[in-house]
Amino acid sequence: MPALVLLGAQWGDEGKGKATDLLGGSVDYVVRYQGGNNAGHTVVVGDQKYALHLLPSGILSPGCTPVIGNGVVVDPSVLFSELNGLNERGVDTSKLLISGNAHIITPYNVTVDKVTERFLGKRKIGTTGRGIGPTYADKINRVGIRVQDLYDESILTQKVEAALDVKNQILTKLYNRRAISVDQVVEELLTYADRLAPYVADTVLVLNQALEDDKVVLFEGGQGTLLDIDHGTYPFVTSSNPTAGGACTGAGVGPTKISRVIGILKAYTTRVGSGPFPTELFDADGDALRRIGGERGVTTGRDRRCGWFDAVIARYATRVNGLTDFFLTKLDVLTGWEQIPVCVAYEIDGKRVEELPYSQSDFHHAKPVYENLPGWSEDITKAKTFADLPKNAQDYVKALEEMSGAPISAIGVGPGRTETIEINSFI
Repeated sequence: MPALVLLGAQWGDEGKGKATDLLGGSVDYVVRYQGGNNAGHTVVVGDQKYALHLLPSGILSPGCTPVIGNGVVVDPSVLFSELNGLNERGVDTSKLLISGNAHIITPYNVTVDKVTERFLGKRKIGTTGRGIGPTYADKINRVGIRVQDLYDESILTQKVEAALDVKNQILTKLYNRRAISVDQVVEELLTYADRLAPYVADTVLVLNQALEDDKVVLFEGGQGTLLDIDHGTYPFVTSSNPTAGGACTGAGVGPTKISRVIGILKAYTTRVGSGPFPTELFDADGDALRRIGGERGVTTGRDRRCGWFDAVIARYATRVNGLTDFFLTKLDVLTGWEQIPVCVAYEIDGKRVEELPYSQSDFHHAKPVYENLPGWSEDITKAKTFADLPKNAQDYVKALEEMSGAPISAIGVGPGRTETIEINSFI
């Protein structure tokens, strides 16, 4: 029962879509287990580029069943927009399964998200404004709307009423916004029911039976480790658990069934949104990484903040996820630098710190301690094996592997499906 978890080992946008898609031809199920359409994957197939926000990357692999698990929050309008776009391009989306226990992002969740972030001003979190956080808050407050609720109008109405009792008070009295009509929300949500129906399933049962039948199941995390609600750079985090433990709760599969946990690392570091970022660059090198790497958020459309590789957070990701392997992406972006700095530790209040500080204040004040590694100028995009890489590129990969605490089993040397060096098989 080979079950694999594939997740971001930094702040997201590490190239998980490429990694998931690479494995897609070898797996039977690809499962999104948390997040919503605040995550984005870019997958390049031949000369075609696909931007996915909510759908699992496995939807592009024939023979693979894509699954949206119970831990995901679903905006039906976004879901149907993505499905329509893929269908128009000839992609078969009929095998998609959606958990009946997944929560729905309602129109009022989106409204609350936007007005709250605007109200925070300089203290804003950097949310995408897509209703993700408020939907998870409703889930925890037990006033959330689940996919299965669309098929019982009485229950749906009661739940919408319960949610809007408080939200309308906040919208009208605190934010000076118009109250939201219960009937209008219920009417809109019911319009999605018939089209969703063919996809809705007991995905917990489906996935556990698949594992019992020795099917290969890949659990795909959105965002990244440092954006985890419990283990990330709180409060500048997402509202769910992208770490490996989230795969168990977000898909309903026990931890004893997970065989490998693969962390995706960029050969440098990026971040979208607010929050501390020790290796962030504000100079020509940062601009070059952004330009060469095409660092613009798939979902947000915002330029990503760029910096050098941070081995401290890579070690942290190894620890909290129990990583067995790394997939290193975008090594080709670093071609052309004479020296490549790597953050090996932090300096905090004059002291050298080699592990991620648990204190938010300490991390905010952390200064990177760099070790310079020799760069390379040769084009590496045609490399097929590790031996094809220039010696300095090989040494860079080996150094990152040693600093990060888990073997690098694959290396991305370009954006395309075939531009990957596989050192050790993941399956």
